[in-house]
Amino acid sequence: MGCFPCFDSREEGKLIPDKQKDHRRDIHPSNISRLACGADRLRSRSNTGSAKELPILKDAPAVNIAAQTFTFRELATATQNFRPECFIGEGGFGSVYKGRLESTGQVVAVKQLDRNGLQGNREFLVEVLMLSLLHHSNLVNLIGYCADGDQRLLVYEFMPLGSLEDHLHDLPPDKEPLDWNTRMKIAAGAAQGLEYLHDKANPPVIYRDFKSSNVLLDEGYHPKLSDFGLAKLGPTGDKSHVSTRVMGTYGYCAPEYAMTGQLTVKSDVYSFGVVFLELITGRKAIDSSRPQGEHNLIAWARPLFNDRRKFSKLADPRLQGRYPMRGLYQALAVASMCIQEQAPARPLIGDVVTALSYLVNQPYDPNTRLPGDKDEKRNKDERGLGRVSKNEDRGGSGRKFDFEGSDRDDSPKEAVKMSTRGLDRERAVAEAKMWGENWREKRRQNGQGGFDGTHGS
Repeated sequence: MGCFPCFDSREEGKLIPDKQKDHRRDIHPSNISRLACGADRLRSRSNTGSAKELPILKDAPAVNIAAQTFTFRELATATQNFRPECFIGEGGFGSVYKGRLESTGQVVAVKQLDRNGLQGNREFLVEVLMLSLLHHSNLVNLIGYCADGDQRLLVYEFMPLGSLEDHLHDLPPDKEPLDWNTRMKIAAGAAQGLEYLHDKANPPVIYRDFKSSNVLLDEGYHPKLSDFGLAKLGPTGDKSHVSTRVMGTYGYCAPEYAMTGQLTVKSDVYSFGVVFLELITGRKAIDSSRPQGEHNLIAWARPLFNDRRKFSKLADPRLQGRYPMRGLYQALAVASMCIQEQAPARPLIGDVVTALSYLVNQPYDPNTRLPGDKDEKRNKDERGLGRVSKNEDRGGSGRKFDFEGSDRDDSPKEAVKMSTRGLDRERAVAEAKMWGENWREKRRQNGQGGFDGTHGS
């Protein structure tokens, strides 16, 4: 779950640009002294002192911070003095240990700040603030924190299945890879977490570090976003972006953010597209062990989007052909839109959620003929399920999904009919909206494609 600066730059250490100081309070490392620490809690028990409250945004609704405060001793006991056997991974600013709270018996994950880094202090404060005010079923739950002396620790609910990265990359021989339906379920849930941050949180939040190691998995492979130390409050009013120093993880940063520091919700959409491609292909965002020309997942995948005959090369070989061909095409269409170089050409995350909800409701049935079957592939190709093609009108940065044969059984109209089975018509239409809008766009552009993701800028 670690993160590092792109291009060796540092974070500003505040949640919003200077122009918005009249609307938001700057967050600065010195504010850490305002956190209620475990020692404060012990003093309050003996009436010799009182716990201080977390700093809250001035215009945020009045809330009671539910996060508990812990002493360092309590967390050391919970993790057996941070024994190596309890170590479960690297967090955004330190190590993560599995522990059990002595007071309640609850199993938790304890993230310990690396005391040698100032950036960790900033991330600690931001993460406590964000996760104390943001609550959603696809965001990890913050149980509490410790701010004893120079110790900084965060206590989360324990996620028994680890991270998405653990299930996609460097699998041991005895570990089964994720099946297609589970991958689509994880993608849809993670997108819903981003949708909450972008569209439902007030003010909106830009996650800024979406990657496979930050998508944690609960029982049933239910995904939850974690590691909010780099999160930023999004632009408000007539502002179009937040200007900030570039921070994130190489391979996941949107190009416009990496080059200019201009951050928008579309930057998160790009990062989501990278992770979605990881889910589809089984490849890492950056993998130096691959042959020359295949180190960067996006650079390797983009040329393959132009040729429908090569789409099967984008599917994870470990799936062994157990995926729906139509689902693969549509998943690639969504991914290609998300990773477009020009931010305005990417869809809003709400549209991505709609498309992925549609895919989840069209699961792969292992009892049907495998899509890798030659006859099946030939029939599908002859009917023209679709292709992702280059959008020449957008200088090569845009992508389209061409629903060829749109009047036949793989048309957007038929997609609506299919999704009505077991669903009410209103929801079915909503789930197929993304496909329908782009199909109409294809009609307007002389039949040259229709899934370009230009809506929702």
